[in-house]
Amino acid sequence: MHSTVVERELELKLILSPERSIPVPARLGYRTDDPYAVHVTFHINSEHPVSWTFSRELLIEGVFRPCGHGDVRIWPTKSVGRSVVLMALSSPDGDALLEAPAPQVSAWLERTLRVVPPGSEGEQLGIDDALDQLLAR
Repeated sequence: MHSTVVERELELKLILSPERSIPVPARLGYRTDDPYAVHVTFHINSEHPVSWTFSRELLIEGVFRPCGHGDVRIWPTKSVGRSVVLMALSSPDGDALLEAPAPQVSAWLERTLRVVPPGSEGEQLGIDDALDQLLAR
């Protein structure tokens, strides 16, 4: 089965304090062979990139309203008059608050939704075909 990949590189901001942030090059990734998930890789040009994987649905909802709990929380807000999406990520190694430009995230999400519309994710997995083949034996 052929897999389609939808990627977008962008610069996020790692929020260190209300007055201070540093740029973090990142890549948003979506693959049709993993249709329920989005993959975010930070520090893409470094020796040790950091990857996070979470629900595409969570990111879609987070563009519009606060959502998530635990390790990944996402919510929209304004920063210096710009629409942004904040992602709070927690792991045993530490916590990070990242700011992403909402228009770029939304445009990328729209591309993923054109490739795999909401509700059709299960069709991408080929589970029905695999079951048919298994039961035909």
